[in-house]
Amino acid sequence: MASLSIEFLGTAGAIRTPRPGCQCHLCVTARRVGIPWERTGPSVFVHGPDVLIDTPEESALQVDRAGIQHIAAGLYSHWHPDHTAGRRMWETRNWDWHHWPHNHICTPIYLPPQVAQDFQEWLGLAEQFAYLQEKGVVEVRIMDEPLELGGWRITAHPVAEAYVYAFLFQEMDGDRRVLIAMDELVGWVPPDEFTGVDLAVLPTGVYEFHPLTGARIIHPEHPVLQTEATFRQTLEMVAKLAPKRLVMAHIEEPPGLSPFDLVQVADQLQRERGWNVTFAYDTLVVQL
Repeated sequence: MASLSIEFLGTAGAIRTPRPGCQCHLCVTARRVGIPWERTGPSVFVHGPDVLIDTPEESALQVDRAGIQHIAAGLYSHWHPDHTAGRRMWETRNWDWHHWPHNHICTPIYLPPQVAQDFQEWLGLAEQFAYLQEKGVVEVRIMDEPLELGGWRITAHPVAEAYVYAFLFQEMDGDRRVLIAMDELVGWVPPDEFTGVDLAVLPTGVYEFHPLTGARIIHPEHPVLQTEATFRQTLEMVAKLAPKRLVMAHIEEPPGLSPFDLVQVADQLQRERGWNVTFAYDTLVVQL
């Protein structure tokens, strides 16, 4: 049986906690207490196949904090800056500054086809990765077929928005499956082939309504409701997906939900729907 565990390096969304300059209760407490109130940008490390998914601004600090020694591959779900802005992590980690000739670490970077195209257009991503490749610290590859690492077959699947991908991990000598969707599920209907996965990691979605009180948080005409899946819409996706275990991440700062609030929401979902659900926090490790 192939081993697999998921370490949540960062569980914020586009807006980290604490947000710079913010004096709300959530941010003030996060500065004072740290984890689990504090949240850095969205990234996970999958132990077993040893793959890092996405590099937010704090990626180098996250990887160092986790004590990760071996990274077999880096994967990118899409081009957005909260998932790619820490790409210098590869240079910081892999460059051998001490020896001549150099003995760099060279990490394969796998880009699903549309992500590779988007890297050519946005944020100078293609140019920077070409620079890192020329320096010998990464090797960029197109992920147009399954990747096999550590006893797991990893496939990239576009969701409703064609520019973003989810990753399905399938055990090669067994039948266990793990689905990791980092972000951007608006309009997605989980396909039947994903039903009943052993573990699903999904973005929480934006809170149009407070999940405990039902009070409206976001104005009904706010444009974010046209571009982002809401929490309630995400729950509909979960009902269709029917995973054996659910972990929700990509948790934004603005709604002001504390770790205690999220525990209450998880308990409510357990009572009302019978789901095994956890809201992730930075440094959480989930064993399959």
